[in-house]
Amino acid sequence: MRFGLFIPQGWRLDLVGIAPEKHWETMLSLLHRADNQAAGEAIPGGDFAWTSAWVFDHFHTVPEPTVEATHEAWTLMAAFAAASQRVRLGQMCTCMAYRNPAYLAKVASTADIVSGGRIEMGIGAGWYEHEWRAYGYGFPTAGERLRALDEGVQIMSSMWRTGSSGKFEGKKFQVDGALCYPQPLQQLPVGDDGAEVPSIPLWIAGGGEKKTLRIAARSAQYTNFSADPEGFAHKSSVLEAHCKDLGRDFGEITRSADYNVVIGETEKDVADRLAWIEDHLRRWAPERADHEIGVWRDAYLTGTPEQIVEKLRGLEKLGMTYAITYFQEAAYDQSGIELFEKQVIPELQ
Repeated sequence: MRFGLFIPQGWRLDLVGIAPEKHWETMLSLLHRADNQAAGEAIPGGDFAWTSAWVFDHFHTVPEPTVEATHEAWTLMAAFAAASQRVRLGQMCTCMAYRNPAYLAKVASTADIVSGGRIEMGIGAGWYEHEWRAYGYGFPTAGERLRALDEGVQIMSSMWRTGSSGKFEGKKFQVDGALCYPQPLQQLPVGDDGAEVPSIPLWIAGGGEKKTLRIAARSAQYTNFSADPEGFAHKSSVLEAHCKDLGRDFGEITRSADYNVVIGETEKDVADRLAWIEDHLRRWAPERADHEIGVWRDAYLTGTPEQIVEKLRGLEKLGMTYAITYFQEAAYDQSGIELFEKQVIPELQ
């Protein structure tokens, strides 16, 4: 199993109380933690700790919009690319309609060059209505947002692989000869002959069964959907059916999920960490605190290392082979991350 680490960027109120001039230093320390352990020398008994480092593509905080900082995802991608050497870099996930896809293809290709070929393209239809409207995007119907995702993936894929968008006349996007040079450094196999062409791995995020998972079956190297076993198994079966219908090898797609992690050596340590999260949420998001605290208490990866390993082994049997992890306290206390690195990750490698 591979593991990704979300870097706190403010979106989930995970930099509050830290002076703005210290935000980059805080994010960079966690990026370096993941990067320094990506080569394998730091984790006894394991080949590596973190395969990838991730951010969210959002403009306003959750669970409610506030004036607290939320650092922009693709600016961070460029900064992370220049500030790291080994760990792969992704967004979970880029909202297709926030940036014209031809422009986004160019941005991602440039970041891939800067990183030496380490960019992952997480992409989805988007959902956070408040920031859509606040930034002047309106809030299209789910069908319109999914159409934008479908068309955008086609445009980006063409630009990376051929260097040009060609002429594309979609209902949402129209481009005519948009160029993408330099092309990405990464090479991916395409077509029946498996010939490799320049491209960036696509993570199609979301579990919509009629459209999102069909787009994933056609175009994705990775998916990211339901984290609980029952939901994950169901979405996997839907994805497999779409793959069969489209003639795609289901085994070519790596299935991942995102996990909130609350970990402690003992049950008391877990309770103490939950108490810290509760205090944090009541202080910074009081109107939504009760709901959010419930989310954390019910998080699937809440428990001792042994309990978390057992849960992940069960998920692995269902085909979940890439866990992207989020620690609410990461900017303030890295002991939970350290415990996960030492007692969870090696057991699953």
